[in-house]
Amino acid sequence: MKLGAAFLVVILTVVTLPVPAHAQSPGRPWRIGFLGDGSAQARASNTLDPLREGLRDLGYREQQNIAIEVRWSEGRRERLPELARELVRLNVDVIVTHGIPAVLATKSATTTIPIVIGAAADLLGAGIISSLSHPGGNVTGINDQTTDLSAKEVDILRDALPRMKRVAVLWNRANPGAVMTSKAIQTAARDTGLHVISLAFERPEELNTALDEAVKDRAEAVIVTHDTMTVGHRGRIAELALARRLPTISASSLFAAAGGLMNYGPDLAQMFKRAATFVDKILKGAKPADLPVEQPTKFQLVINVRTAKALGLTLPQSLLLRADHVIE
Repeated sequence: MKLGAAFLVVILTVVTLPVPAHAQSPGRPWRIGFLGDGSAQARASNTLDPLREGLRDLGYREQQNIAIEVRWSEGRRERLPELARELVRLNVDVIVTHGIPAVLATKSATTTIPIVIGAAADLLGAGIISSLSHPGGNVTGINDQTTDLSAKEVDILRDALPRMKRVAVLWNRANPGAVMTSKAIQTAARDTGLHVISLAFERPEELNTALDEAVKDRAEAVIVTHDTMTVGHRGRIAELALARRLPTISASSLFAAAGGLMNYGPDLAQMFKRAATFVDKILKGAKPADLPVEQPTKFQLVINVRTAKALGLTLPQSLLLRADHVIE
């Protein structure tokens, strides 16, 4: 009887142990939510695909130990709050997203499910985290530093166009992150003595009118603020700018490949691949509040020489030698 009583105590002790938050049920794969601001066609190659690659490198396999629930806004930013709530209702273990609007929508939808940011501008300035070292709450991930790159973008553009006096800044007024980045770019440009023309837009249909305004105000080049909208419509922006003979630069790592003149910034695909390590740590028990927000340390300058020739520009050899990649 004494042995039986002791055995009963052990059993009761085991079954009443607390279950860690987001613990994986036996036989159930981890469920990862992905909220993409944009469309799969325009964004998956540098967001969802590298995230999947990073997870595979860490030993995760879809249909085996993870399942990924994917939702795209399809360019309709007003859908983000409901898509975020949908992922919360599915009781996913972690949500990966990008861009300030999507992060804010997800943060409003849940205060308990961990949120990993693949890339977003100025998380501190947007009030999303408490600090880089101790973000607090349920959000962590990667801050893309596009706001901090403003002065460098201006400098590179001035190196390409040393006689430039007037520059336009194209930015999405509906994105708080783009608003902050635009202000930083305009301040940096004015600090170098440039006359700045602000081109605010909110819908893709407004891009044509915005660039017409740049021509009307005698802009000599356009700095395209990095934003989900400008990344998603990068080819269209490059085409419209080229038709108006306007050189362009952006922090988007895809911009020059889409026909823009130059881009300078972090490699977005590598950032999303890196985001997989945050997911891995969280699934193994780490709290997002304790995972320091990371910032990219490597930035790439890409120059599209084909676009330069189409614009009739002869770029300085010193600038071409600084480029990490030249598109011939």
